[in-house]
Amino acid sequence: MLGEAVQKQNPTTTTPRMEFTVEQIALMLNGEVKGDKSLKINQLAKIEDGTKGSISFLANLKYEHFLYTTQATAVIVDKTFEPKKEYSSTLILVENAYSAFTTLLQEYQKFIANQKKGIEQPSFISSSATVGEGEYIGAFSYIADNCKIGKNVKIYPHVTVLEASIIGDNCTLYSGVKIYPNTRIGNHCTIHANAVIGADGFGFAPQADGTYQTIPQLGNVVLEDYVSIGANSTIDRATIGSTIIREGVKIDNLVQIAHNVEIGKNTVIAAQTGIAGSAKVGANCMIGGQVGINGHISVPNKTIVMGQSGVSKAPNKEGMILSGTPATENIDYLKTQALIRKLPATEKRLRELENKLKSNE
Repeated sequence: MLGEAVQKQNPTTTTPRMEFTVEQIALMLNGEVKGDKSLKINQLAKIEDGTKGSISFLANLKYEHFLYTTQATAVIVDKTFEPKKEYSSTLILVENAYSAFTTLLQEYQKFIANQKKGIEQPSFISSSATVGEGEYIGAFSYIADNCKIGKNVKIYPHVTVLEASIIGDNCTLYSGVKIYPNTRIGNHCTIHANAVIGADGFGFAPQADGTYQTIPQLGNVVLEDYVSIGANSTIDRATIGSTIIREGVKIDNLVQIAHNVEIGKNTVIAAQTGIAGSAKVGANCMIGGQVGINGHISVPNKTIVMGQSGVSKAPNKEGMILSGTPATENIDYLKTQALIRKLPATEKRLRELENKLKSNE
């Protein structure tokens, strides 16, 4: 617990340097080594850019030719992969090379993040706020009254966390993030630069004289565990109750989530999407870029909405693929587009038929 302007020494940081053996990495990934287990790895690289000491992966066979020329010390590949030529790298055989390399990236990210600890100056942490151990608080950050910050939380410079907000363990808030009062953030969440969590919902009541009366937005925002919010995205507080982002949701940059929306578990939402007030999006949905979803409708689980679609009414079953505005089933949309492309030729044929009929009169 810290009060007033913080007078703590600069945080301890070190230049992160990864160095593991191929065998250690294989154990981490439940993989099998084909080659020298003792070789040292100190960096990650794309397979085409691999150099001595680096590790890369091959998941898409379109890039297979790079395996035979890369200088990477080790390459992660699927167990089913069979090389067609000689290669110089040590191979780590895994069930899924893409997933395994993702796991390695996650571990490296944790390794880097853990280098930053302590509190930079100037920062303000209210005397009524609590901050867990392993913290990093960047310069010019502001943590207001009665906030609770969990363990191993990384708060980068110029972050604002307002009154009575709670942030769980192992969260990262990047520079410029604004957390409005009473926000609830679970464990292992990442919020990227300049995202705003908990601003007022867009609630205004039209009056007889043509003006608008502001409707107080008294609710909050709840982010469950393992949520990721992209840069410059905004999630509005509820009018009453909570705007809820369920566990595992991944939201891209420049996304707008309106008041009282609920997003189901493990749903992913791409950039420039807007979801209007009180809409409910189910679990395991995939929402493409520049999608608009109407307010007060429910999108079932496992729905896929293609980019630039407008969902104006609720789909009637799970697992639908939607396209277009207003959104319809993708197969119907594609048929319609095929017909539209044929309209000029169809019109030409109709005119020719009209001319023939006129000439035969």
